[in-house]
Amino acid sequence: MSRIGKKAITLHEGVTVSVEENNNVVVKGPKGTISYKFRPEMKIEVVDNTVTVTRPNDSIEYRALHGTTRAILNNMVDGVTKGFSRDLRIEGVGYRAQLQGNTLVINAGYSHLVEMPIPEGLEVKLQSPTDFTISGIDKQLVGEFAAKVRGVRPPEPYKGKGIRYKDEVVRRKEGKKAK
Repeated sequence: MSRIGKKAITLHEGVTVSVEENNNVVVKGPKGTISYKFRPEMKIEVVDNTVTVTRPNDSIEYRALHGTTRAILNNMVDGVTKGFSRDLRIEGVGYRAQLQGNTLVINAGYSHLVEMPIPEGLEVKLQSPTDFTISGIDKQLVGEFAAKVRGVRPPEPYKGKGIRYKDEVVRRKEGKKAK
């Protein structure tokens, strides 16, 4: 049995989980509401303040889905209670970010500004022109948008310029040496 899949998810105060038809799960909490459609073979039960996931049999496919289903459900519960965030930092002379309405505008050394519309359900806060935080209740959406922003100008190994996660360590390379 899956070690992660067999763990029960305990619900915090103010969080409700409802399983609708076709295994569509809706999680409501203090920060908002998330819904996700799981595979119909996975059985999701809500009893008192716990949510359990069971699989129909021990085939390889269902064993893999068991832990994944439980992990996604747990992330949904965590998202509506605490939320998720990613901190990013821009390194480089003249590189900066700014907010214009619902758009993140990044100057990353290109001949043009890169405009990225902020998806629905996410919030971007600028602490300075080079430090900002992406936050929201959907872990996948936060991580995906942060990866897209980082992909505008990934950190390069020689000077360290680019957009990186705040806790990311970039291995620096030594440049060419003159003889």
